[in-house]
Amino acid sequence: MAVQAHATAKYIRTSAQKAGLVLDLIRGRDVNAALATLKFARKGVARDIEKVLRSAIANATQKEGFGGDVDRLFVNACYANQGPSQKRIRPAPMGRAFRVVKRTAHLTVQVAEKPSKVMAAPGGADAPKRPRGAVKRTKATKNTKTGRRNATSETRKKTTSKTSRAKAAAE
Repeated sequence: MAVQAHATAKYIRTSAQKAGLVLDLIRGRDVNAALATLKFARKGVARDIEKVLRSAIANATQKEGFGGDVDRLFVNACYANQGPSQKRIRPAPMGRAFRVVKRTAHLTVQVAEKPSKVMAAPGGADAPKRPRGAVKRTKATKNTKTGRRNATSETRKKTTSKTSRAKAAAE
């Protein structure tokens, strides 16, 4: 079974929506490509996500059953949950006050090891099933009327324009 590990950073001073934009960039990628993407991302939260990703990689290497190859790890899941918000008051004209909400987020990155490829027989249990009543197709089908091997050439000839038929008749 593949090794899975995760890491979480809590109370990061950004909104979950802004962090989610960066997390969408790395979801499903292998860890080396994800780290390169985060290094050149133009968002401030990318540094915090990079730290969490590196922590998740370190957690995976410490798990029992890890194959030892970090290149086989990929970002299995990553998400940002909303944390508690700090409410502050900003003075406004004429004795009024505006409320300022300073949001926080909890960032979670989960990495998993890609399963090793096992070669299976072409007609084995893992082969995709055809729906009932579907005909098994081969690469080239023989047209029974004309005896030709490729049926698509017949349909091409039938759908020619009037001008090309007129040219063929004139020749």
